[in-house]
Amino acid sequence: MKQLPQWLQGLKNPLFARLYLAQTINLVGDSLTWVGLALLAFELAGEQAGTVLAGALTLRVTAFVVLSPLAGAVADRVDRKRLMVTTHLARMVIICLLPFVTQIWQIYAIVLSLNVFYAFFAPTYTATIPLVTTEAERSGAIALSSATYQLLGVLGPGLAGSIAAFVGTRQVFFLDGITFLIATILIVTLPGQLMVNQHQKTARTVNRTLEDIRLGTVCLFADPPIRYALILQLVAAIAGAEILVNTVGYVQGVLHFGKIEYGWVMAAFGIGATVASIGLGNFQQKVSPILLTSIGAVLITLALLPANLVNLGGLLVLWAIAGIGQTLVNVPTQTLIADRVAVEVQGRVYGAHFAWSHLWWALAYPLAGWMGSNSPTHNFFYTSLIGAGLLVLVYLAFKPWKLTDLQGGLWHEHEHLHDEEQHSHAHSPTLTPQSPHHHLHFHPEG
Repeated sequence: MKQLPQWLQGLKNPLFARLYLAQTINLVGDSLTWVGLALLAFELAGEQAGTVLAGALTLRVTAFVVLSPLAGAVADRVDRKRLMVTTHLARMVIICLLPFVTQIWQIYAIVLSLNVFYAFFAPTYTATIPLVTTEAERSGAIALSSATYQLLGVLGPGLAGSIAAFVGTRQVFFLDGITFLIATILIVTLPGQLMVNQHQKTARTVNRTLEDIRLGTVCLFADPPIRYALILQLVAAIAGAEILVNTVGYVQGVLHFGKIEYGWVMAAFGIGATVASIGLGNFQQKVSPILLTSIGAVLITLALLPANLVNLGGLLVLWAIAGIGQTLVNVPTQTLIADRVAVEVQGRVYGAHFAWSHLWWALAYPLAGWMGSNSPTHNFFYTSLIGAGLLVLVYLAFKPWKLTDLQGGLWHEHEHLHDEEQHSHAHSPTLTPQSPHHHLHFHPEG
């Protein structure tokens, strides 16, 4: 039998293959959601549809930033299969309310509710990939998930638009609900439970939950390679938001092309990201993730530098390069967490990462909007300078050339009693001498 390419090796693992198929169907549903929402917003608000969608996106990001750390804490303490099934079924029900919407505020309420549950699903799914794959399969599995996300980002809207044109704007949401049902069935049929600790007995209290939420962020910023990669995601978000927000104005307003050409340019960005994800699945283990994230941040920042001076063909090339850069930052960051954080802590760390990375976008979107309004003929150039300046500061502050030689190991969580003499450091005043206390420690290899 012909050997599968390296980036598809994870599909030999039946647990990951089923989980991946559920996520792929879920992504098709997401495309139906956002195309249907855009059409519904236009139906209700006409030319103000863009304002409605901007508000919906703001609510989406806000839900991610606020709730993802809590979701990560929950994912480390419960059966992840049950959590993913619950969030899928909840979103299926909510999606099926959209055909009955008659007011703008109802769109906002439904989008917020939808993304409250998505904020719990997304980091749980990401943290489950390392749980169900071997070390050899892990990087390829993460890259395959990223490639699928990027590819459906390119193909999904066109497919969803065609379906909506055939069945109708409001009926498309019922098909969307069916995708969530199919994904739910796939996850339900996974054998056993998906828990990091089958014998978890820690009592659930408000203080313990808050400590879990804090632990995820502490781990992100305590580990030098992960911290460096996370800050580079801010650089990538600044450039990425500029591309997503202002490409349409540049293509149609400055270059005087139409919607078709705009679609080509955004497809180039998505294809570049997809190709990079496939490439990472084949050789990521051979190259330092610190080097990959550094190259990615440089690529996406420099791709913007000449963008205001090129024609359509040049923009296609630059946006493909930018897509490659975006992936080279994002995918190795997820792999770093999988490689340097113990499985029993990964849910909290991925939850915190999901929140912080979306916070970067929440900051970058207003900057992109301001650039597009105040300097439409030089917006890409100025944004590139901002990104380059931030890159220089990050390079000098974090000294990435020293990070590639750091000793390998894992971050673990440990529990001890407050009265143990060897743990004489400061603790929360709410802890009693008999209280079990949790600490994050790094265990070097060997």
